[in-house]
Amino acid sequence: MYPSTTTELPRTSSAVRGLLLQLAAGAALGMVVLYGVAFAESPLMHNAAHDVRHITVKPCH
Repeated sequence: MYPSTTTELPRTSSAVRGLLLQLAAGAALGMVVLYGVAFAESPLMHNAAHDVRHITVKPCH
């Protein structure tokens, strides 16, 4: 048998913390965009989001 040439690096707490921070920031940004489009005064943005809900077969009424 040949020795394994790939080694896994142990995850440090700072790496896990960084990953969780990135996930939280992405979720927060997504919620801001979703809230902004859903309650937009511009009919163009609202109707675009509304049409996407119909295309993806999600109920909206």
